[in-house]
Amino acid sequence: MAKFKLSVMMLLQYMMYAVWWVPLAAYLTNLEVGSTQKALILSSMAIGCMASPLVGMLADRFWPAQKVLAGLNLIHGIMLIWAGTTNNPDVLFLSLLLAMLAYMPSWSLTSAIAMAHLPSEEFPKIRVFGSIGWVASGIFSFIFIRFLNINFDGTNVPFYCGAGVSLFAVYFNLTLPDTPPLSKGHKAALIDAFGFRSVQLMKDRNFFIFIVLSFLSMIPFAMYYSYFSEFLLYINIQYISITINWGVLAEMGFLLLVPPAIKKFGLRRTMALGLIALIIRYSSFYLGGTINQPWMYYIGILIHGLIFGFFYVGGQIYIDKKAPKQLKSQAQGFIFLVTFGAGLLVGNFFSARLIDYYTTADGYNWEAIWMVTTLLSAGLLLIFVLLFKPEKEYQKAASFSTAAGE
Repeated sequence: MAKFKLSVMMLLQYMMYAVWWVPLAAYLTNLEVGSTQKALILSSMAIGCMASPLVGMLADRFWPAQKVLAGLNLIHGIMLIWAGTTNNPDVLFLSLLLAMLAYMPSWSLTSAIAMAHLPSEEFPKIRVFGSIGWVASGIFSFIFIRFLNINFDGTNVPFYCGAGVSLFAVYFNLTLPDTPPLSKGHKAALIDAFGFRSVQLMKDRNFFIFIVLSFLSMIPFAMYYSYFSEFLLYINIQYISITINWGVLAEMGFLLLVPPAIKKFGLRRTMALGLIALIIRYSSFYLGGTINQPWMYYIGILIHGLIFGFFYVGGQIYIDKKAPKQLKSQAQGFIFLVTFGAGLLVGNFFSARLIDYYTTADGYNWEAIWMVTTLLSAGLLLIFVLLFKPEKEYQKAASFSTAAGE
């Protein structure tokens, strides 16, 4: 029964987010939100990422984890209802920022709850239900469009769906096994919460190069992660959420390939393959429009898991092997802060400016946008190959978490 409840917990937690996040850029486009405001709203997740360690640190010390999770999901649900009732970009940003400040700590919190009641080797079997929940969120789009004949993607309806899942999760969270605060009574330090002690590892040249490249990689990555629904809206894709979720579905298979890839090719080459996949994604988007072959867009969608698994999860494994025992958890928090916090924030604003630059009275020039992101991705690969030097290769695949985003 515990495994069942923990699996449902993961499914609901990622479904409540994916259902509204995936089509958000398309909705903002339909609202005719300006590029700067759009980037700010889309960065609510990144800001939430940067603040979530503080929220998580406080939560770890005072209340049982399942009650904290219920409280966070209640705030998330209420904020989504508020977001659904407004067309004012400033109010929308505030509501989504508060929603993300409540939601982002839940990724580490759900992992902590699951691992508190299961052997660590069983965790991936529970975590995969988060990916299933992300993919399953597309069912809302299908139901509203196909059966209710109501527009879904590009509207405010996903906010209400996310709120409904979130409020249901509040009730369900209270039925989870009791998980008392493990750090109750321990001294809290901001430098530890944000993982800043791991900055000392950057004295190592390779680690420094890895951190810088991880940050820079989010600049082209953000164009897909945050703005791809806007592109699908432009090319008149009806089921935007379902289309993007094909990439997450494929991701589940690619993640299983990470350990054997490291064993066969080594960690450095595995991470390089992730950057090659990033180039393939954007070049397929570019060629799909240039030679009028829309099927090529699906190459870029389906390869998402290869990018995320081989480079970002591969990077988590690199950090796990590189960091000393006393800094392992802080180092993982630090890379999450660097990538899906600061990196995604910068990437969102860069993407907004890039789209704005290539938008004229005649419409978007997506081919030019995809060319720029392809060249940026190629530059990252070149820097990685030239500057990230071979080390002692790690032949044994480490256990890892895929909490840092889908």
